[in-house]
Amino acid sequence: MAERYIPALGHAWLTGIYDPVLRATMREATFKSRLVAQAELRPGHRVLDIGCGTATLTVEIKRSQPAAEVVGLDGDPEVLRRAAAKVAAADLTIALDHGFSDRLPYPEASFDRVLTSLLLHHLTTETKRRTLAEIHRVLRPGGQVHIADWGRPQDPVMRGAFFLVQLLDGFATTADNVDGRIPAMLGDAGLSEVREAQRLRTIFGTLSLYRAERSP
Repeated sequence: MAERYIPALGHAWLTGIYDPVLRATMREATFKSRLVAQAELRPGHRVLDIGCGTATLTVEIKRSQPAAEVVGLDGDPEVLRRAAAKVAAADLTIALDHGFSDRLPYPEASFDRVLTSLLLHHLTTETKRRTLAEIHRVLRPGGQVHIADWGRPQDPVMRGAFFLVQLLDGFATTADNVDGRIPAMLGDAGLSEVREAQRLRTIFGTLSLYRAERSP
């Protein structure tokens, strides 16, 4: 049976306020610029942003490396309409595709970099595993994945703050994140050189930046 699609902030009626909420509460400019810098994009790279949402990260990827080919993918048609408007306003060439993270509509070994931001904590454990296996499949040998999402809290204050996220997004889908299981899941998907590269404190808990690669 197909899983129910979960929109940004957990409810479709909140989609319109997603961007301002993220800017105001999540140190968005900081963590997304760090994620892009961590990816070390180069001219000619083909880059996929999975769960691109309204394309804030996708636009930043393209601006950081104009000579890269950038693709954004999301499962929400309304969000993709907002993303298209944002891309047009930025006067950038970015492909926006409708699709789902656990069944990517791309051939094997078709991207040099895959980035994703605040997607995994919306997915069940099984869908996370299928998503990470799909990321491994579409990465070229030596290609890298860079993930920004909730991680294991550094201290009780960050753990307490994360309860707010769990109340909104669900305890079942967020358990892998808060229990620190994402690195092991990346390894289980066949990715190597897995590490938590950075941690940021936010008002909703610990945000972790992960990286891994497909072996050459």
